Amino acid sequence: MTALVRLGLVVAVLAASLTASVTAAGRPAALQATKLVVYSGREERFVKPLFETYTRLTGIELEIRYGDSAELAATLLEEGSNSPADVFFAQDAGALGAVAAKGRLAVLPATTLNRVPKRFRAPGKRWIGVTGRARVIAFNTDAVKRSELPKTIWGLTQRRWKGRIGLPPTNASFQAFVTAMRLKVGDERTRAWLVAIRENEPKLYARNSQILTALARREIEVGLVNHYYLYQLKEEQPNAPVANYFLTRRDPGALLNVAGAGVVSASERRVQATRFINFLLSRGAQQFFATSPGRAEYPLVRGVQPRAGLPALAKIQGAGVNIGRLGRELEATLRMLNEVGFTR
Repeated sequence: MTALVRLGLVVAVLAASLTASVTAAGRPAALQATKLVVYSGREERFVKPLFETYTRLTGIELEIRYGDSAELAATLLEEGSNSPADVFFAQDAGALGAVAAKGRLAVLPATTLNRVPKRFRAPGKRWIGVTGRARVIAFNTDAVKRSELPKTIWGLTQRRWKGRIGLPPTNASFQAFVTAMRLKVGDERTRAWLVAIRENEPKLYARNSQILTALARREIEVGLVNHYYLYQLKEEQPNAPVANYFLTRRDPGALLNVAGAGVVSASERRVQATRFINFLLSRGAQQFFATSPGRAEYPLVRGVQPRAGLPALAKIQGAGVNIGRLGRELEATLRMLNEVGFTR
């Protein structure tokens, strides 16, 4: 079965799920809006089939502005009450938290929030996790044995990794990881780690997906990414010599983050925007993110299983940091990255 055929089957399941939810809600009420503006920190190639299904079944046009989550968060803050956006669909909790902290996301109803466990939603009820993603060390299996990898993120400062590491310092997920490290061990140790990593002369990339491609080409030997990018690579290059390494429990590098969404407070279509977020939390959409070709994110809604072979979500302890705090510390993290020389 080709990837295209498998994707078509998943979208068909998604369509059936959404059709049921629209019917249950009452189609006339669901279609009061004819358009929603979505600021998406998720890449177009990964979410476009999902968005197209929503439009086909509801008749609601989605006007999508794609971009980096951190950049879109900055845009929302700059636009303030004049923002045209209805929904912010971000790649990580840090970007969502930064916008929520300035009052630019509306409080979500309990019926929406209660769809996912408490640790995956904002303490202030202004955003909700849609899918989970674990930070890992991805590595080239031809160049490095699993037993040679450091047991903790601190091990990457060793001289043996000089010139062999790939990082995405301008990417929101990397910035969230640095924020989690600051919250876990403090600014002094985090800054020292960043300086030591910089002295190891890492190769820098804009996106996690670029790191996986570089690993397959052996331009680098290890890279800090979210776990699911491996499955995107394997869909295109099944024999690529790349694997994931999950870090030790409670390690600062083992952050368990979320992609999530919130309703923009300036929106005049809050009800319809909330329904769109409920759609992202529907069984069909959760299955799309978890098991469709090239996708392996953790579903957060109870009863939907992750892709076979992944560690169970309940067994991933992460860095032991409340992800609701990531947004409030983002600006300080960006200053630190700039001062160290990673984001100039």
